[in-house]
Amino acid sequence: MVKSTVRFPEAVMDCVEEMVAEGVFSNKSEFQRFAVEYVLSEIEDYEPEMVDFDELQKEVFQDPPASSGAEISPEINENFYENAARVRQFAIRGDIETAEEYIDTAYPVTDPRCLLLDDLLEPYRQRETEDE
Repeated sequence: MVKSTVRFPEAVMDCVEEMVAEGVFSNKSEFQRFAVEYVLSEIEDYEPEMVDFDELQKEVFQDPPASSGAEISPEINENFYENAARVRQFAIRGDIETAEEYIDTAYPVTDPRCLLLDDLLEPYRQRETEDE
């Protein structure tokens, strides 16, 4: 296996640590591996390599996601890369709030794709903080 360091916003890690404490995942690394494998499994022709991936997926997604009241269209859920490009475009233009709203509209907060898109914004948030 290849080791990679990933930085997440504190709010994201709080959610991950809660899932670890509940016993859904054995540790944070297992969650991160699952999140990446899940996103990749959404791509056509990718077969997850993680041991027990299917069992974890069933456990994580056993309950329907809590609705935020926003209508989530199937088209948005099927186009993760287009959504990621749009989020990045907002961030590059300095419109972090719009990017966050876009993510919240596209995916429930428990969706691994939401976590990854939120992580995509972190460098832009840091730049915004440094500029202040």
